[in-house]
Amino acid sequence: MKNMADTEPAKPLHNMFFAIACLIGGLAIVFAGLSFVTNMQVADILTWIEQNFGLTFSIIFGALILLSIIAIHRFSKTQQADIFLYWHQIGIQSANAISTLALTFTLLGISLGIGALSEQSLTPENVNNVISILTKQFSMAFMTTVIGLPTATVVRAWVAIIYTKRNAEFAKFLPSASAE
Repeated sequence: MKNMADTEPAKPLHNMFFAIACLIGGLAIVFAGLSFVTNMQVADILTWIEQNFGLTFSIIFGALILLSIIAIHRFSKTQQADIFLYWHQIGIQSANAISTLALTFTLLGISLGIGALSEQSLTPENVNNVISILTKQFSMAFMTTVIGLPTATVVRAWVAIIYTKRNAEFAKFLPSASAE
């Protein structure tokens, strides 16, 4: 039986490539599904994402998803208890960061919408324009929450399930508290 404390060499490039491959593969599947459902080309979908989420949210969101994949991969494969706990925490914190990002951009979108409303006087001639600007900002606000919070929940659940499974494996090799 293999001791869980045995060390194995770190493979940071392997982990990074694995995470990038998972992200690209996942994106390809998502874009194929969206293209099929919406009858839109990938370029049109990317334009829609940029218009509805913004470039900043999309880049940070993608980076956090990438970090989540790396963390899940690392702590699901490691044989070292300290590395296991380290990457588990990174997985949990990246899920928390995704939630925080979603809620921050929700508040940002609402603030931008209200700010645009407060900068203009509301007259019958410009009411349609003001409402258009307001709805665009609110749309971004709520779309970030609609995508971000469920994604964070999935990442958190995935991390918790793997943690529970792997923690039971590590318990076989760690001295119990009652033996002390």
